[in-house]
Amino acid sequence: MTGTDAGTDPATAAGLARPVRIAYSPCPNDTFVFDAWAHGRVPGAPDLDVTFADIDVTNGLAERGEDCEFDVLKVSFAVLPWVLDDYALLPCGGALGRGCGPLVLTREPGLDLTGRTVAVPSERSTAYLLFRLWAADVLPEGVGKVVVLPFHEIMPAVRDGRVDAGLVIHEARFTYQDYGLHCLADMGEHWESTTGLPIPLGAIIAKRSLGADALRALAESARTSVRMAWADPEASRPYVRAHAQELDPAVADQHIGLYVNEFTADLGEAGYAAVRGLLTRAAAEGLVPAIAADALAFP
Repeated sequence: MTGTDAGTDPATAAGLARPVRIAYSPCPNDTFVFDAWAHGRVPGAPDLDVTFADIDVTNGLAERGEDCEFDVLKVSFAVLPWVLDDYALLPCGGALGRGCGPLVLTREPGLDLTGRTVAVPSERSTAYLLFRLWAADVLPEGVGKVVVLPFHEIMPAVRDGRVDAGLVIHEARFTYQDYGLHCLADMGEHWESTTGLPIPLGAIIAKRSLGADALRALAESARTSVRMAWADPEASRPYVRAHAQELDPAVADQHIGLYVNEFTADLGEAGYAAVRGLLTRAAAEGLVPAIAADALAFP
């Protein structure tokens, strides 16, 4: 993709003369965030070599550590305890927010999930951690069985009675009623009501071996790309639509409006507190390994 003068730009000075290998999802929030950078419109940013992959795939890639071929990945915050030795959390580009958490859906309103089968998109996802923390509070006897299904199969499986409930994310917030389903519980609402913190969902991580200067250049490029998308939303529409062809444009806009916000430009104190809170609570429940106190610090 379009490059900049290798002799003068700050990305080269930071040791990023080659294209940066990055993998993120084709979801509207990611394509909106990275549009300007991916198309060479961010001044001084390194070129990107982009691969699209669902987040359950990128979570697995991140766990390869230095053996992973990607320099930068969009992953679930839930996977951080397994990858922070090799990858640093960037302070921007990710997805946190309020009123945007995963939902538990059922065919019958008010269904008691005790002993029931619940489909989830991944056991290494933030959605799954939020679900387990919710269940620990409201289902003392626990669910019966958790099964992993591809995200697009969960709502049909609930509708058809193959599972009792399904944990869904992203645009399913806007479409589940089309399947005749009911929202049993909102994981984000539970998280916010018990912590007062925003909901941490997706993170941008980069290899520590790139070095501190390179990591700072990547973070600045991501932050600038976000701000450019906000400044000219129309510029990103072709990229967003090209990779969200099954979504109604209005749903794609709702998706972006929900998941791209102040925390995307900068995690800030509240964002970091949310991530630490999630991982600390999850570690206390035995869901993830505990992380070091300084593990989230950015170089």
